[in-house]
Amino acid sequence: MSDARGPLGRQVVIAVLAATVVMLAGGLATMLGPWYEALRKPVWQPPGWVFGPAWTTISILTVAAAVRAWRRAESLDTRRWLILAFVLNGGLNFLWSVLFFTLQRPDWALVEVVFLWLSILSLVILCGRLSRLSAALLSPYLLWVGFAGFLNWTIVQLNAPFPGLVRGVP
Repeated sequence: MSDARGPLGRQVVIAVLAATVVMLAGGLATMLGPWYEALRKPVWQPPGWVFGPAWTTISILTVAAAVRAWRRAESLDTRRWLILAFVLNGGLNFLWSVLFFTLQRPDWALVEVVFLWLSILSLVILCGRLSRLSAALLSPYLLWVGFAGFLNWTIVQLNAPFPGLVRGVP
């Protein structure tokens, strides 16, 4: 199937590759070692095995939302905004993992997760203007990152201050 926006198969492949790159990069930045294991975590934190399936499901839904919105976009400008919004979101998604796990700074990740959540909200709004289904497909991502942000906040509360902080100032 093809239209003025190109073949559907090519769009799906590009979206899947982009999502895979973001997931792999985030996974490589997620180092669960002695530092992470030593953190105090709330009793309500999901078990570790939940995160893989949750992120895989979110990625699949995000790919579907992106392709559907792309195909509904009437103008080149709209498609450019879609690309920009998804690239920004992918970068923020990766950055959170780097801040929390690689740099071992949950406090910095807590600030960044606000921008990540807002980027998802922007995607919901932008894609929702093109397709209600796309907005609905992105909603679990928004909810999951909201939950992850609250978990991040709780971990900061249980473990602060973090190295390099003097009286709460980096």
